[in-house]
Amino acid sequence: MADSADRRSRTTDTGSGTRTRSGSGREETGAGAPVRRRDARRNRDLLLEAAHEVFTELGLNAPLDVIARRAGVGNATLYRHFPHRAALVDAVFRDQLTGTMDAGERARTTDDAWTGLTGYLQAVFTVLATDRGTNDLMTTHLEGVESLEAVHTHNHRTVELLLDRGRDQGTIRPDVTTEDVLFALAALGRAVPALTTATTPDAWRRPLTLLCDSLRPTPASPPLPSPALTPVQLNDTLHHFSR
Repeated sequence: MADSADRRSRTTDTGSGTRTRSGSGREETGAGAPVRRRDARRNRDLLLEAAHEVFTELGLNAPLDVIARRAGVGNATLYRHFPHRAALVDAVFRDQLTGTMDAGERARTTDDAWTGLTGYLQAVFTVLATDRGTNDLMTTHLEGVESLEAVHTHNHRTVELLLDRGRDQGTIRPDVTTEDVLFALAALGRAVPALTTATTPDAWRRPLTLLCDSLRPTPASPPLPSPALTPVQLNDTLHHFSR
């Protein structure tokens, strides 16, 4: 197999160019390097495309060998490009997660906090409803995914800012916390794939609207019972969601 042959290869500098002596003793000039680089890029692109398809269909715990087979490469090639699952997940979903942060930035600049918050949540849930892989990422906690750490931090700050502004504007009940909202969103988000499969692609809009309406202050609303989740407790809960 090419992977094992590459490992057996030795490269020497002759002064006039680079020669590679393969495990069979055959020497190759450096002219083959651009071809190998193109092959490596092609394999990486195939792996990313296959991984996105498989993660969307089966979730983030999908077997990696299924991804390799769909990409038409061996497991060794997959691990050469992505040494662990988190590295592959990060490469597949980085752009999509960046889009979520862009939506958060737009929401932060909206003068009316309620409009900003509900518009942001609708943008997030539109993605959660169409991509199971992103849904798993956004509603659980997977260690080692750099872009996910960034989006979780950004998401927390976005919700926090909009809730603070909404309280000042009188459109958010004063006793709701950021952790309250993020826990409720994660719980609802986990149910979205099953909901849309059993009903219609936009069925999530109804429960999200009910959730958002529960954040509004009303004279008849009793105080929320029991202590609110701490940030550590919320993080631990999201870890359990991923099991």
